Amino acid sequence: MVLKITALQTNIFWENIDKNINDLNKEIDNLEDSDLIVLPEMFTTGFSMNAIKLAEEHPGKTLNWMQEISARKNTMIIGSIPVKENDFYYNRLYIVNDGKVQFYDKKHLFTMAKEQDSYAAGKTKIIIKHKGWKILPLICYDLRFPIWSRNSIKNNSYEYDILIYIANWPAKRSSAWIDLLKARAIENSCYTIGVNRVGIDGNGIEYDGESRIFDFLGNRLDNFQPNKAMNSHIVLEKARLEEYRKKFPVLEDADPFRLID
Repeated sequence: MVLKITALQTNIFWENIDKNINDLNKEIDNLEDSDLIVLPEMFTTGFSMNAIKLAEEHPGKTLNWMQEISARKNTMIIGSIPVKENDFYYNRLYIVNDGKVQFYDKKHLFTMAKEQDSYAAGKTKIIIKHKGWKILPLICYDLRFPIWSRNSIKNNSYEYDILIYIANWPAKRSSAWIDLLKARAIENSCYTIGVNRVGIDGNGIEYDGESRIFDFLGNRLDNFQPNKAMNSHIVLEKARLEEYRKKFPVLEDADPFRLID
């Protein structure tokens, strides 16, 4: 069993939803067939705190576009945008596939950018089932809090197989980004994908991408280059993951815990 994944490391035009969607249309049209397309955090706006101006209703324009892409390319697509729902604003990661929409609202808000002043925090994780795989999608700052992504074994089954982080992670902290992604892959016995943006945002913050795809041993699988808008197409193999987990079931010895909000 394999899963074909295409991750897009994009340059996001600041607070310009139409331009970002138009540019993505051109790139996605030329992608090879994929089971899953992964876009960065806030891929239509950049990491903007201007939620009142930019947030879309649920469902809205960008979600409709994601549904069109999913149908046209026969694929699952994920990425986050600012969303308004019930008088609250969220940094919301949408998962769209086969006419079905699911979402995850970012749990850990980046207080150094006062994200908590513009957006409400999510409270629950979501595990996505896709073509025989289980996927945990998270957002940017979530990466720094490993207990939120801790994998587990219940009834001889792992909670998830693939861990995905989409991000607007600044270049000056890219070494931490890379090291933490690799650590998450190793400690959770899973494939781990981190998709970041490139370019300079409206606040003058630089992003160098450094997107990564690691296997369960921490081996790098992608061909991403820094400071370059590009995509990487990777085929993940379930058999390799299952063989490793059978030979080295380290999570069977993990400390049990329960999250209390």
